[in-house]
Formats: sequence, structure tokens, C-alpha cells
Amino acid sequence: MNHDEMIRMCEKFLSEWTSQDVERVLATYTDDVCYVDPNTRGAVIGADNLRRYLKKLFSAWEMTWALREARLFADGGGCAVLWHATFKKAGGGKMVEADGMDFVLVENGRVKKNEVYFDRAVLAQLMQ
Repeated sequence: MNHDEMIRMCEKFLSEWTSQDVERVLATYTDDVCYVDPNTRGAVIGADNLRRYLKKLFSAWEMTWALREARLFADGGGCAVLWHATFKKAGGGKMVEADGMDFVLVENGRVKKNEVYFDRAVLAQLMQ
């Protein structure tokens, strides 16, 4: 992918996450995806396992995602995605904001590997 293609893919990817529609999110990933975030306690491998994780995640949280910047890897096979997000408990009133980063590897226009990094400490004020 070139830089412009990657930016469009990242914008779509984050938009689908903001939709919190499990199937729309899954459509951005390969069937053999490897997904890791600070809440997964290890890698989630495969679309079926990611589906189960997303259903649980989306039932507990309302989240939005906005692209801040994407840096294409030299080989064009992925990028570092810097984002800004909002989080609140499902049905809750208080919202917090966080910045984070994903490392994304892409295969045939879909995400094959996704590693998410952010400081979960910002969520602590919502857990009280």
C-alpha cells in the first residue's frame, strides 16, 4: 500500500470501530487475524475469537476513535496508527479521553495483525 491508501484504510478501520458493529469491524480483518490490546491478556487469534471478544467489549463500553496520524512502514505492509479515543461505560454518563497507538500489518487490504497500546489508567476513574 502507498501512504494515501493506508490513510484511507486507517480512517475506515477506526470508523468501523466507532460504529461498534461487530461484523463491520470484523470485515476489516483477515480470518486469521492476530489481535492484542491491554485488555486481552494475550493474543486473540482468528475471526471467531475476535468476534467473541468484540461482543463482550462493545456490550461494556461506548467508544469513539479518531485518526491523529499514520506512519507507513518502509515496506508498505503496515503502519503505526496514532489515535484519539473517548471511552465511557455502556449507559454511563462520565467519559474519559485517551491517546494511543496501534501497530497494524495489512494483507490484501485487510488487517492481519493489530497490536493496541494505550495507558489503561485513564479508565480507572470510570470503574468507581
